[in-house]
Amino acid sequence: MKQERSLEIFEASKKIIPGGVNSPARAFSSVNMTPPVIKRGKGAYLYDEDGNTYIDYVGSWGPLILGHCHPEVVENLEGVLQTGTSFGAPTEIELKMAQLITEGMPSIEMIRMVNSGTEATMTALRLARGYTKRNKIIKFNGNYHGHSDSLLIKAGSGALTHGVPNSPGVTPEVAKDTITATYNDIDDIKNIFNQYSEEIAAVIVEPIAGNMGVIPMTQAFAQTLRDLTEKYGALLIFDEVMTGFRVAFGGAQSLYGIKPDLTCFGKIIGGGLPVGAFGGKKEIMEHLSPTGPVYQAGTLSGNPLAMTAGYTTLKILKENPQIYEKIESHAAALESGFKSIVKDLEVSASFNRVGSMLCMFFTDETVIDFDTANTSNTNQFTFYFKEMLSRGIYIAPSQFEAMFISNAHGKEEINKTIEAAYESLKSLKESL
Repeated sequence: MKQERSLEIFEASKKIIPGGVNSPARAFSSVNMTPPVIKRGKGAYLYDEDGNTYIDYVGSWGPLILGHCHPEVVENLEGVLQTGTSFGAPTEIELKMAQLITEGMPSIEMIRMVNSGTEATMTALRLARGYTKRNKIIKFNGNYHGHSDSLLIKAGSGALTHGVPNSPGVTPEVAKDTITATYNDIDDIKNIFNQYSEEIAAVIVEPIAGNMGVIPMTQAFAQTLRDLTEKYGALLIFDEVMTGFRVAFGGAQSLYGIKPDLTCFGKIIGGGLPVGAFGGKKEIMEHLSPTGPVYQAGTLSGNPLAMTAGYTTLKILKENPQIYEKIESHAAALESGFKSIVKDLEVSASFNRVGSMLCMFFTDETVIDFDTANTSNTNQFTFYFKEMLSRGIYIAPSQFEAMFISNAHGKEEINKTIEAAYESLKSLKESL
């Protein structure tokens, strides 16, 4: 695999961009590599500045469920470019987008567009605090909800202690109102509500975690969250930035049969462009400015480009439900192929998959939370990652991220990936 041009660009970038990247995971530091600098994408493939070709399982970290440069999305974007990219004023496409989302998810009666998933979760929490007139929130260890201050918190020293900052710049004053709990642990969340019942504004959770590997909530845990929040008057917030319209058109909440009070979106609803949104019950959402006292604003929120790309993507998904059947089938085939290889080669690995999201953990443990995810052998993952990349398979450069299958992935791509995985895991086995 050639990297001369990528190395040249990356080294130049490091001189004027912190770490050479505009988001840390792109630096490939966790796998001790220089990242390929991508030149273009088409369908299921990426092409870098050195002429290397990859089958892409990152998909811009999830949003490209239709693949790169879907012709209808591109055509509609080209049309919008002729009329204006941003007005800072109401447009009809914002309404059409809001209608499509609310039709797809019954828990959402009103929705507000923003520009990123981080902005969506940050504002949903502000709204929850304003609505309940309480200050504390509960998040779960290993769940990632963006980089706003109150969410960059790790667990304290005891099960019932407040969180502590896990990034310089986050103050202890902010951290004291965030309680970090254990994902999928019913007893833990019950104990926290017993101690802080009247102080908790909201619980925010990834129904299917995607940033400690793919880890779904158990049905019992999901129902416990719904029951506890209703009992104590707190709001239940589903962070579906990654799962919304990805695991099903109705999101993860449709798989669990649970209606959260608020839901946060990103990724797919932008069709590859920067976007976020949050929505929920009308009674709660009307506490937002200008109808209510909780302030939120954004000049580029709902801009025509992002709305058009997202609306086109969601409309295609809604009108073609067989897309979900196809990507589910291909994801299942990929998982089955991986499992067969692991068994044949006697490699320690376990798998979690929900729909078109898949993760292979280099551990014998059944991965259900942050602690079990961390039993993974990251050195083995790094070896595997490099072997896969050298064979033209582009996966996330971290043990703790998902593989995303798109509608552009066909049987040929799946079979090539399984073949590459066999050779890569065989090399790993021989190196041990």
